[in-house]
Amino acid sequence: MADRPVLLLGGTAEARSLAADLHAAGIPVVSSLAGRVRDPRLPVGPVRIGGFGGVEGLVGWLREHDVAAVVDATHPFARTMSEHAAGAAEQLGTPLLRLRRPAWQPSESDRWEQVADIGEAARAVADRTVAHLAGVDPSGMDSAGRRLRVLLTTGRQDVGVFADNADAWFLIRVVDPPTCPLPPRHQIVRSRGPYDLSGELTLLRENSIDVLVAKNSGGDLTRAKLTAAAELGVPVVMVQRPPEPALGTAVHTAAAAKEWIAHLNA
Repeated sequence: MADRPVLLLGGTAEARSLAADLHAAGIPVVSSLAGRVRDPRLPVGPVRIGGFGGVEGLVGWLREHDVAAVVDATHPFARTMSEHAAGAAEQLGTPLLRLRRPAWQPSESDRWEQVADIGEAARAVADRTVAHLAGVDPSGMDSAGRRLRVLLTTGRQDVGVFADNADAWFLIRVVDPPTCPLPPRHQIVRSRGPYDLSGELTLLRENSIDVLVAKNSGGDLTRAKLTAAAELGVPVVMVQRPPEPALGTAVHTAAAAKEWIAHLNA
């Protein structure tokens, strides 16, 4: 590998940790961010922001910069970028590593309805909305005549999927404001994790939240909302992760990723 750089597809806490580790070890690394967040937390070292132009654009960039390896440490739901990374690495024979935090697993106290994608999540919320207004809420509480109150934490790009639900009220928590259509009854809360249990309990209680909608991102930065929901008996509509590309090695920690890169250098 010598002085050839590693391309680190980032945007996650694990990516920032790995960038710092590689920089400290003197291993050249370029972090790439998608540019979807206006004021992202930047990693240590060189950073590029924006897309590559599909698989062929990424292939060209890897060739131009003589990249030794690609580490895909994007968000678990950044499916398109992961597919492009796998396709480009396969074309060039470039070593590919996927750095993914483990998915959350429900405990006995969790009340999860697991769905395959964001469209199914919207349908699940719509079903709960109808049941809630009819007074047959799944929680067993008498909810007749009261609107379902939803905490939506799936990110600004997915909010539009819920826009047709005119009967529920949504508390939409995002880093940047959504630009897509919004549900008629909503409130926007702009904030960025990490979140603690006390704050999440307060948010759920003060807003009388009936159901939480989340993606199974894993990690500790946003886990507190699930703990709070379990403590308060609030059900969770949990969107499962998309399938991973088959190509490449997968690890769960920045330390394991650093070790993998060190072996390439050996």
